[in-house]
Amino acid sequence: MYRNVKYSPAYTLVPTYECFNRCEYCNFRVDPSQDVWLTLEQAEARLQALRGQGICEILILSGEVHPESKRRDAWLERIEGLCELAIALGFLPHTNVGPLKYEEMLRLKAVNVSMGLMVEQVSPELMQTVHRHAPSKRPELRLQQLEWAGELQIPFTTGLLLGIGETEGDRRDTLEAIAQIHQRWGHIQEVIIQPYSLGNSQILNAPGFPLEQLPNAIAQARCALPDDITLQIPPNLVRYPDLLVACLEAGARDLGGICPRDEVNPDYPHPNLQALQEVLSTCGWYLYPRLPVYPQYEGWLNPDLQSRVQQWRNAFTLLSPVQPNL
Repeated sequence: MYRNVKYSPAYTLVPTYECFNRCEYCNFRVDPSQDVWLTLEQAEARLQALRGQGICEILILSGEVHPESKRRDAWLERIEGLCELAIALGFLPHTNVGPLKYEEMLRLKAVNVSMGLMVEQVSPELMQTVHRHAPSKRPELRLQQLEWAGELQIPFTTGLLLGIGETEGDRRDTLEAIAQIHQRWGHIQEVIIQPYSLGNSQILNAPGFPLEQLPNAIAQARCALPDDITLQIPPNLVRYPDLLVACLEAGARDLGGICPRDEVNPDYPHPNLQALQEVLSTCGWYLYPRLPVYPQYEGWLNPDLQSRVQQWRNAFTLLSPVQPNL
C-alpha cells in the first residue's frame, strides 16, 4: 500500500533581497539600498518562460523594507504588482514577505491564494542573541500576523526554525502558540519544521541543527498540533534518504514548494523529482503535486481567484504521481 506525500510545483520571485533585519543565520539578505529591485518586465519574462511547464505556485519571497521607510509603499506596490502579473499569466501566487500591517495583509489577500510567515520560535531570549539586530522577529509581532491572517480568512503557512539557540521547552511553547491560534480561526494549512542549516553567508558560529533529531521534532509537532494542520519538511535540507523517510514516518506529509533554487538556503539545491520519487517509492510513498491553497479554503478566495484555482485543480486531477526512473 502506497502512501501520499505532496509538494507544490513552484517558482520563486524575489522583489528585493534588501532587508533591515540582520538575523545571524541568514543567507538571503543584503543591506538596505544595496539591491536593485526586480522589475515587472523582468518578472514577466521569467514567468512567460515557465508557462506550460506544470508550475502552479509563484512564491513571492522578499527581504523586508522597514515599516517606516519612505519606500515601504513602493515595495508593497511591487509585491502586489508581481502577484497580479502571476495571476494574469495563469499562476497562483503565495506571498511571504515578513510582517505586514493589517491593511497591507488585507490588500495582498485579494491577489494571493495563500500567504505565509515563519514564527521561527516564540522565545524572547533569542532577541538577545541571533535576533538581536532583527526587530521584526519579535515573537508577539509574528504571532499577531497569524491572528490577523485568521481574522482575514487568509489560508496560511507558518513554521519553526530549529537549532538557532532555542530549548526543547521553547519548541513546545511555539507549537502550543500556533495550535491555539489555529483553534480560534482554523486557517493554518501547514507548519514547516525547518532545520537551521549552515550556509556561506551567515555570521552565526553554530553547527546547524542535528538532523538525526529531526524525526523526534516532527513527532513532537504532530502530537502538539491539530490533525488538520499538515506538517511540511524541506527535502533539500533533509539530505539523507533514510532520514527523509523517517521524517515521513514521524508525521510529515508535505515537501513544500520545490523550485529550481531555494532562495533562503541557496547552498542546498532541491532534489530532482524523479530521483526523489525513486527514494520514496522503495519505502511505499508516492509524490503527488498539490496547489498552494487547500480545497477547504477555496471559499475564502475572491471569485476570480476561485475560478483560477478550479482550473488548476481540474488539471491536477488528471496528473499521475511523479514516476521514478526504474
